[in-house]
Amino acid sequence: MGIDLGTANTLVYVSGKGVVLEEPSVVAIDKEKGPRAVGLEAKKMLGRTPDNVVAIRPLRDGVIADFDTAELMLKHFIRRVHDGRNPLVRPRMVIGIPSGVTGVERRAVEEAAKEAGASEVYLIDEPVAAAIGAGLPVSEPTGNMIIDIGGGTTEVAVLSLDGTVLSESVRVAGDELSDSIMLYMKKVHNLVIGERTAEDIKIQLGSAYPTEEDEPIMEVRGLHLLSGLPRTVTIKAPEIRESMSEPLSVIIEAVKRTLERTPPELAADIIDRGIMLAGGGALLSGLDTLISHETGIVTHVASEPLSCVVLGTGRVLENFKDLERATNSYARYE
Repeated sequence: MGIDLGTANTLVYVSGKGVVLEEPSVVAIDKEKGPRAVGLEAKKMLGRTPDNVVAIRPLRDGVIADFDTAELMLKHFIRRVHDGRNPLVRPRMVIGIPSGVTGVERRAVEEAAKEAGASEVYLIDEPVAAAIGAGLPVSEPTGNMIIDIGGGTTEVAVLSLDGTVLSESVRVAGDELSDSIMLYMKKVHNLVIGERTAEDIKIQLGSAYPTEEDEPIMEVRGLHLLSGLPRTVTIKAPEIRESMSEPLSVIIEAVKRTLERTPPELAADIIDRGIMLAGGGALLSGLDTLISHETGIVTHVASEPLSCVVLGTGRVLENFKDLERATNSYARYE
């Protein structure tokens, strides 16, 4: 079983079946009765729960922030994937994690997987998994550069011969883009909006680079700060692009720093092959154009950016002898 344990979404790959589950990493808990919903059902409750129910995102910045809830979520997803089959079957798991996590954070993921029923746990850095999932020739002695923009972290890495030559992980990604939209709406329009509304704005209006086409507009509903009453305002795409410029500049700087540290031979390969964009953030309109403009290197978006990491974990499972060396941590449980 391959798992992309993401800040925003968790995806599960089962050997021989492909991606069998894709759900938001959210758990709704009733303070008196325990778990109430997991995944999509729980996400619908964000910002809409009564006092006795709390919707929790157990991962923050790509790592486990609430261990018990993360374990509960993993167990739920694994049960759903098993679909009534023998509960005694304990799967081998390959789990994608950010490259910049600490040893303690790695052990937390291993422990959560163990408690969820894994017999063996292999951890693989998300950039390596994303590159394998995107079809980059990571086993060859050539330089490959990948940028994986998730919900909590952005991973920039240069890979060669099944390993990471150098990488940088910044805790600025999709969540920070949404937060910057919420802050902009509050400062400029005096309108308080929730996480889900900010995400909808990012999906519908968000862009990283201006286009020549007519840019869309959108009506947004929220709570007006001055009157304290619900209000609707109309916003335009250029406003949202401006609101996201700061977190995007942090990502661009991380890419430039990585390129500056890249050995010359690998840098030449990257210029020839281009940069690969993966993760949910790759879906932001014009981001590939912005990176190309800032670095002077052609940037491609992976064919299935949201699934790259989990597809990579799946390929490791199915070609284990050849790709085991791409993993960087191993734990076995009797």
